[in-house]
Amino acid sequence: MRTSIYKTIINPLQFKQKIISWAQQFREITFLDSNSFFNEYSSFDCILAVDAFTSLKTDYHNAFEDLKQYQQTTKDWLFGYLSYDLKNDVEYLQSNNFDGLNFPDLFFFQPKKIFLLKGNQLEIQYLNMCDDEVEVDFDEIINFEINNDVISTAVEVKQRISKQNYIEKVNKLLEHIHHGDLYEANFCMEFFAEKATIDPLTKFLKLNSISQAPFTVFLKNNKQFLLSASPERYLKKEEEKLISQPIKGTAKRYLDSIEDEKAKNDLVQDPKERAENIMITDLVRNDLSRTAQKATVEVKELCGIYSFLQVHQMISTITSKIDTQYAAVDTIKTTFPMGSMTGAPKYAAMKIIEELEETKRGLYSGAVGYFTPNGDFDFNVVIRSILYNQENKYVSFSVGSAITSLSIPDNEYEECLLKAKAMLEVLQ
Repeated sequence: MRTSIYKTIINPLQFKQKIISWAQQFREITFLDSNSFFNEYSSFDCILAVDAFTSLKTDYHNAFEDLKQYQQTTKDWLFGYLSYDLKNDVEYLQSNNFDGLNFPDLFFFQPKKIFLLKGNQLEIQYLNMCDDEVEVDFDEIINFEINNDVISTAVEVKQRISKQNYIEKVNKLLEHIHHGDLYEANFCMEFFAEKATIDPLTKFLKLNSISQAPFTVFLKNNKQFLLSASPERYLKKEEEKLISQPIKGTAKRYLDSIEDEKAKNDLVQDPKERAENIMITDLVRNDLSRTAQKATVEVKELCGIYSFLQVHQMISTITSKIDTQYAAVDTIKTTFPMGSMTGAPKYAAMKIIEELEETKRGLYSGAVGYFTPNGDFDFNVVIRSILYNQENKYVSFSVGSAITSLSIPDNEYEECLLKAKAMLEVLQ
């Protein structure tokens, strides 16, 4: 079905910039970049998939079953996204908030052309129908002249929820927590720009340069774009093994090394941040147990601290072994949406935050990733991301924080602004 060709790349960093620039000619693009973050769960440094041979685009109704059939029928590489609002296919829920982006709830495509980079080794996989184009395309990429003269236009970014309104809403969430309705909720707010014209690639390259996150994505579906600097993995499948790595707990980085180390140590010991992480770790353990072989759910790392360019983050790693009765898509449906972006208990949290938030989340706090031909997959969490509808000239990004009984509304607001910093810098 596919032809594989192998190449050695002399300068992988330069190659990545050339290949994402070359890819802009295609209607469908998924570009995934690890930015050289390596651990035992890493498969590739970078993947590019372009040019749909087949695709699946749908709303949330029966979406997971449609995806399951598509994945099992094609048995090929599939790239795409799951929007947060697929929660409505998992539970009896609705999404009635304002939506300025109008992206489909689910989109996947089977690419004609795939590039898989690890170290300096590149594997090129083309469908047999177009494998005669490999060498021509590779020469084009290697000789591609990068245009650094694109003028980066600023847009006027507005905040959907004012500080006063935000604090009032967080206090309402705290009332719910004190009444025992839930333990934790991830509450989010939108920043947006209307009548905005941006160059998606330029903005993506800038966002990536100031974030260098391990689950970075450039996704294009015709006129709809995602520019993501996500540090978080949602779920990965390797044969019978599932890996989830939720992030909960954030601290600012400092230029002064002593101050930066103090911020890191303070995060380790912060009872509120640890409580956030442990509650979500427990939720993920429960989610994974639904498709797991008996006694195979394990917490491999609890509250580990990882440093990125903008922030320090607290990350836990939970794994399980899948019971053979469950298909790949079943393991996604039973864990979606990810606990780090909902709260605990999950259903109550989703219901309450839908009432308090003012924007439909859509692709924000959903997931982007891929399936391999053998049914393995890897998906990120769509955070620290800019969404752009080129057709209606609407730009959006959202940020959130976890509200627990120990939350101080002013501090939660400041955490949101800290998370918004990179996207604001890119757009303004």
